Amino acid sequence: MPLPPRAAPAVMVPLQPDTPDDVLPFAELVARRRGRRLWMGQSLRCDAHQVFAHLAGRGVRVPVGTGVSLMPLRTPYDAALQARSLALITGRPVVAGYGTATPAFVASLHGEPYRSPRTAAGEYLTAVRALLDGGEADLQGRYHRLRAALPPTGPHAAVEVGAGVLRPAMARTAAAAADVAVSWLTPADYVRDVLVPALAEGAGDRCPPRVATVVHIAVDRPGRDPARMADAVLSGHLRAGHYVDMLRRAGVPLRASDDRLVRAKQLVRAGVFVFGTAAHIARELSRYTAAGVDEVVLNTGGVLFTHGTQEALTDVEDVFTAMEELHG
Repeated sequence: MPLPPRAAPAVMVPLQPDTPDDVLPFAELVARRRGRRLWMGQSLRCDAHQVFAHLAGRGVRVPVGTGVSLMPLRTPYDAALQARSLALITGRPVVAGYGTATPAFVASLHGEPYRSPRTAAGEYLTAVRALLDGGEADLQGRYHRLRAALPPTGPHAAVEVGAGVLRPAMARTAAAAADVAVSWLTPADYVRDVLVPALAEGAGDRCPPRVATVVHIAVDRPGRDPARMADAVLSGHLRAGHYVDMLRRAGVPLRASDDRLVRAKQLVRAGVFVFGTAAHIARELSRYTAAGVDEVVLNTGGVLFTHGTQEALTDVEDVFTAMEELHG
């Protein structure tokens, strides 16, 4: 029996696609299993907005989310236009999630990094939300300056503004304007004890953003090495200081002297990379829901990069089934 819509997990496309055909099997799975949403991260090969529009044109229309698009690539006006366009084209709800990117990436596009990523994010999110609400965005900020409005359109599906959130300071900033806080690698207890209170504090009188957390999973099958899979998908994250700092705050004992596989094993041991039977994974995912996560996003990138697309899809199917059995 399918899960109720809000209880169903979402699915992350675990690669940067070369063509929409790379994404099609994941979109069809979400449609067939009535998943909560299909998510894509920033792709510098085939852009997520165009992929989602292409899939809708092929008749695969599902709720979608970008988790996250990188702010330096688009002005707030273009970001709002692209997000609203997706809602009009797909006819399904959209989460338009944005992140500040690394300082080096920002500098490569804008000449210098954001001196205050939090300020840049707050300005950006405020402008995008104002444009999507149909009003004029009148912002003369440190990083973003505009006085403009989107031309009106007919009715369309809802567009939520999302923000990449790892640590409490950014959570408080995002909560002032965002509808969704999108987190990666954040353990369930850390979400409950750190991010959810920070979001409530930053929201003030408005409703705090709901939380969507990307959880890396792999089903235990013969010939699979969980540390190797975790390393394949997460080694880049573990070179980024903000991820390492967040994980240390969450109690994961990462050390600068550790090699890649040692760090990957720590993620498996801490349950950040969830490995086990499909039933075990389903139980672990329920801990995220209990911790205040509204939308759990399944990422089988570790499986895809080491064992191929079909095995990654099979893992998602099996976890959907296990969750239906757990909650049915």
